[in-house]
Amino acid sequence: MTTADLPTLNATLNSVAALLLLSGYLAIRRGKRELHAKLMTGAFLVSTAFLISYITYHATTLHTKYEGEGAMRTVYLVVLVSHIILAVAVVPLVLITMWRARKKDFARHRRIARITFPIWVYVSVTGVLVYLMLYRL
Repeated sequence: MTTADLPTLNATLNSVAALLLLSGYLAIRRGKRELHAKLMTGAFLVSTAFLISYITYHATTLHTKYEGEGAMRTVYLVVLVSHIILAVAVVPLVLITMWRARKKDFARHRRIARITFPIWVYVSVTGVLVYLMLYRL
């Protein structure tokens, strides 16, 4: 694997993270706490692998320019900017949410998870969208 392959790997990791997050949500809604914990831990590990790969790619590669024009460029920029802002914000939220679950402080875990979860899913999904707009569309 070369650094040129990392954007595809990153999109794959984001896709897997989104699937794990949604599966974890369904598990907890069905009362399957152990499965929920395993799925969310998996999402955390996959997201961590993504972050390492993302940093590696951007530390070794120049800026990638979006080639679209007009309305699609506006859509791309709105998705990209919201993705970047929320990607930065979600890191401490995920860490706090995971910490509270680990400490079995489930009341506080649930309160912050209601904020963390939709942001984390949004960041994972929009990461894939940014990849598709940059490299496939």
